[in-house]
Amino acid sequence: MAIIALVSAKGSPGVTTAALAAALSWHRRLVLAECDPAGGSILAGYLGGALDGPRGIGELAVGELRDGSLEHTFWSQLVDLDAPRRERLLLPGVVDPAQAGSVIPLWQRFADYFTGLERGEPPYDVLVDCGRLAVGGPPWPLLRAATVVLLVTRATLPDLSATRATARAIERDLTEHRVPPGTLRLLVVGDGHGTSEISKALRLPVIARLPHDPRTAEVLAHGGTVRANRPLMRAAGALEVPVRALLDRRRARLAWPGATTPRAVTAPSVPGVSGAV
Repeated sequence: MAIIALVSAKGSPGVTTAALAAALSWHRRLVLAECDPAGGSILAGYLGGALDGPRGIGELAVGELRDGSLEHTFWSQLVDLDAPRRERLLLPGVVDPAQAGSVIPLWQRFADYFTGLERGEPPYDVLVDCGRLAVGGPPWPLLRAATVVLLVTRATLPDLSATRATARAIERDLTEHRVPPGTLRLLVVGDGHGTSEISKALRLPVIARLPHDPRTAEVLAHGGTVRANRPLMRAAGALEVPVRALLDRRRARLAWPGATTPRAVTAPSVPGVSGAV
């Protein structure tokens, strides 16, 4: 399925919560990459900081800038969220603001590498938490490389107003970079205005709606037992269906002859230790 990017306009509409819930419910092999330049939160929150040493996109960026080692070190920087199956993997985000300076210049490099994971052996989808666009050094190359971009918004008027402007900015950027139309969709979180009303006002289709479920959101933010029968987890698990259907329709409609096939990326065959791949 290649890259599915989640992004928001501003505030905290639940991008990371939605991304983590979807990752824990995904049915295909998946890498969840925290690419919010403002910093990642899953390592310290959901995982409780229980890792042996630094790990994540910041470490990858430092190594890539130093000696071009991304291909050699990528898999060692991942955390197995469902150990030891290696089917749901996390690339933690930056934990030190100083790391952002190393990561931001490499967004295109990461976008190219993530694209190749779909054709790897075994293949992996990549779910990218891009955070808010209203920060310094937003990961635009990842949005342009994504097969589907999900703009996450709450259903309240202030959030929708900010989301409208962000949607137009994303559409302009994708058009300027010749990204095929139909990439951008809305992912609505919580109660408020109706889905059809939101879609009409923002002139974008709503791909799904995630329910207000503070108990599950608390577990995803701070750790604990995730229960698959909770409303948020059921809705997040169902999100894969419309995303995959959208992808299939777009590929069938576009079917670009002569399109360049990204280089495949092969995962190491040896199992990891201490939750790492």
